[in-house]
Amino acid sequence: MESFLRTFFEQTINGLVIGNVYALIALGLAIIFGVGNLINFAHGSVYMIGAYVGWIAVTKYTLPLPVAFLLVALVCGLLGVLIERLGLRPLQGSNRIAPLLSTIGISFMLDQLTQILFTPDPQSFPNPLPQTRIPIGTTSIGMIDVLIAAIGISVAVLLFVFLRYTKLGWALRATAQDRDAAQQMGVDVNAVNRTAFIVASVLGGIAGMLVGIYFQTVYPTMSFQAGIKGFSANLLGGLGNIPGAMVGGLLLGLIESYGVALFSGSYRNLFAFVIIIGVLVFRPNGIFSRKRQLPPEPLTGTFIPNSKPIRLPKWLIGGVIAIAVLLPVFVTARYPLAVMTNAYLLALVALSVTLVTGTAGQMALGQAGFMAIGAYTSALLALRLNWPFELSLVVAGLFTAALGTLLVLPAFRLRAHYVAIATIGIGEIVSLVILNWDSVTNGALGLVNIPAPTFFGIQILSARDTYWFTLGLLLVGALFQWRLVRSSLGRVWRALRDDEVAAQAYGINLNRYKALAFGSSAFIAGLSGAFTAHMYSYINNETFTGSTSILALTMAILGGMGNIAGAILGSVVLTVLPEVFRGLEDYRYLIYGLALVLLVRFRPQGLLGSE
Repeated sequence: MESFLRTFFEQTINGLVIGNVYALIALGLAIIFGVGNLINFAHGSVYMIGAYVGWIAVTKYTLPLPVAFLLVALVCGLLGVLIERLGLRPLQGSNRIAPLLSTIGISFMLDQLTQILFTPDPQSFPNPLPQTRIPIGTTSIGMIDVLIAAIGISVAVLLFVFLRYTKLGWALRATAQDRDAAQQMGVDVNAVNRTAFIVASVLGGIAGMLVGIYFQTVYPTMSFQAGIKGFSANLLGGLGNIPGAMVGGLLLGLIESYGVALFSGSYRNLFAFVIIIGVLVFRPNGIFSRKRQLPPEPLTGTFIPNSKPIRLPKWLIGGVIAIAVLLPVFVTARYPLAVMTNAYLLALVALSVTLVTGTAGQMALGQAGFMAIGAYTSALLALRLNWPFELSLVVAGLFTAALGTLLVLPAFRLRAHYVAIATIGIGEIVSLVILNWDSVTNGALGLVNIPAPTFFGIQILSARDTYWFTLGLLLVGALFQWRLVRSSLGRVWRALRDDEVAAQAYGINLNRYKALAFGSSAFIAGLSGAFTAHMYSYINNETFTGSTSILALTMAILGGMGNIAGAILGSVVLTVLPEVFRGLEDYRYLIYGLALVLLVRFRPQGLLGSE
């Protein structure tokens, strides 16, 4: 009993300490959402940059800790100003999904720049604080624990005073309550937005430095997990609810700490994603919202303006297909054929995105999860049951459609930004289940010796055969999608995209048609993942990452949302161009992020126009 109480007390202390950090991240997100009604996906990257600035200040220049924190606040505050001024203010008046996509692109750019400057390897961040420990009952806490708690409490008090007793705080609260009314009363909403991003970025940067000291390491990919933890804490308390964000951060820290003690450290991130889905399903406005509070407005349509798509003549489409089919006859080198094979596989994923997001209007950011389901299903059927590739491929696609629809089912009742968050969470839950389900997936070691693809007894081994099969798979997927979009089902999906409320008023069953959209999208993405598994003969939980989902979204936007030919064109362009400019390989994701930001700003309808 004494041992249990000691463990419980230690985990409670650990949970409250890390919960304070989550609260700082969540507070920043709550301020931005309250003022701008925006989920800032770049906030995790600001947190990561704060960690690196603190690491440089302490380890490279041996600055005193207070000076290092001040430097972090200055750099991250300036970064917040740049994000708001260059990435978001030009999008005022656009659909709310446009700034959300812009912050995703900015996050890609910041993360890639950090990797270029400091390499992807973790950097050691020695704790500069005294190693003195303060005894509390049967355990003790270190000075970093005290510092985190002190900063968390101080920030909460300062924010309360700022928002309640200063004119700028009043302006922030007025803008959060009614932006248009505040502007009519003379409030400079642009200055308010800028202030919100400065405060949020300073809090995020300080949180990053504290985590760097606490875990004694910093690394570029720490941004994504931090953003997810912030979203989870924010959702617990209610998006835009500042006291709720503080309590949500502490609750998330406690849940994680107790969960790790009961299970293992590999489950740490799973709790945040489960919380996201659970809160979105049962209480999407947060645990502190009024029960009768209305859900957020539906995010009807896409961010794409009305535009006429470019209609490609049939002879041109036929000519391009003929050239693609004959390419291996004239190009025999393995490398260019492998590049085009990857382009076609990514084109399948881009098709799945443009179907569910461009045609049906449901923001989906978890396609990598569907790819993983398809890959593991086909690989396990071939390895464990010795199923032929042709059968395992089709069954993998169908199983992905069924399971993917069930996983996304809780998101059908969600609206606005919540759908995007839910699909991200579902994709990451799939990855974490794969990591921890050792008896089936072999955990982090992955599946090896997956049989090579065959087609009715003919092995697909050479680069030429692989190219032709992938091209055929892409054409079948494009034809399948073309038939769906041109059918009465496609017209219903477009009605959902344009106005859910009006569609429901006309008697359309929203859940049924959303299920058909997500199921069809998951089927196409599952085929791509399944063939990828057999082509490479090895997969693990990191084969299909969240960056793949964002990349597929960028490809779909580049070509034109809802445009089948555009999705294929965007995939080929964004796959081939980085290979043509091989010297820019390290800048690939920087280019993708920049492309997404520029497309949302200057060419949201894409190269071939949206449909």
